Amino acid sequence: MKNFIFIFFLLILIAGCSSKKEVIEKKEITPPKEVLNKTEPISFDQIEGFFDDDLNYALDIFKKDCKRSKRYELFKEVCQKAEFQSNGKEFFITNFQPYKLYNSKSSDEGTITGYYEPLLHGSLKKTKRYKYPVYKIPKNLIVSDDPNLQNYKSRGKIVNNKIVPYDTRKEIEDNPKNPNLEVIAYVDDKYDLFFLHIQGSGKIQLDNGKLINIGYAEQNGWPYTGIGNYMLEKGYLIKNDLSIQGMKKFFINNPTKIDEVLNINESYIFFKVSKDGAKGSLGSVLTAKRNLAVDRSYIPLGIPVFINTKNPITKKPINQLMVAADVGGAIKGEIRADFFWGFGSTAFEYAGRMKEKGKMYILMPKK
Repeated sequence: MKNFIFIFFLLILIAGCSSKKEVIEKKEITPPKEVLNKTEPISFDQIEGFFDDDLNYALDIFKKDCKRSKRYELFKEVCQKAEFQSNGKEFFITNFQPYKLYNSKSSDEGTITGYYEPLLHGSLKKTKRYKYPVYKIPKNLIVSDDPNLQNYKSRGKIVNNKIVPYDTRKEIEDNPKNPNLEVIAYVDDKYDLFFLHIQGSGKIQLDNGKLINIGYAEQNGWPYTGIGNYMLEKGYLIKNDLSIQGMKKFFINNPTKIDEVLNINESYIFFKVSKDGAKGSLGSVLTAKRNLAVDRSYIPLGIPVFINTKNPITKKPINQLMVAADVGGAIKGEIRADFFWGFGSTAFEYAGRMKEKGKMYILMPKK
């Protein structure tokens, strides 16, 4: 069971971080000097497994993410060069300088966890089975710099000509007939829907056979509060059962407790239908096993990152070139990343078990 205690409940469900997916539109900058001072410029020969990787495929992923990262000054020139390249080994060696990352304790080892895109089952119509709504952005949700919304991510609504914080999770769910709320679909599992809110994107398999992609659109402004500590304090779970599976088992056996527990988290995510699969914070569609979520205080979005870590199930080495295309509220630190495993049950098994030690190298574009 302890193998399942990983990023999504340990650092998100417990620690209480914001939803994972949120497109970054601010001007990206090169890592500050104090960050680069914690790195060591090295040669490609010094990176374990670099030349054994499929660097042509890594180049394809870099080109894909360049569609978004090229708007940043750091990547303009190198993304233009990538358009005319097909030899990954030659491209990366010619255009990048690798740096080995170190943390604040001067260690070159950190933690690599995993995440995935969940699948829910639903219907366009509310039924006895499909009764939990996936909402679009409310018609009355506003974004404002009003001082009343200072602690609510500038999200609110107007009531009696005054701007007030938007509704909490409980207030939203207690008022399903709110005319400002429009439903994308109804799903059959409330806990799976809660987990979708944490992930920020996923797929819904409709009862008519259609599969739709949904992604993060907005948030109600309230801070995220993890439910793990609450369940421990109430004696609903013991530490060894504190996993996604353990929580779901508790709710199956104690359905009357689910609202009490989930409403501890007042944050609420609104979604939109997307023609594409899961998108990261960079704004590009994520590629399984080739995109990472990182702490962009240290690693710019769009940067190639080579990792040395292990497969959480087979324990075989994973030595490959990724692209930093996502962020996460619980992803903090220089050598810290979330490995995107893709979509579906197999991806969940790998993501759920992954909490491995790892080394990371960033490839900075040459001037």
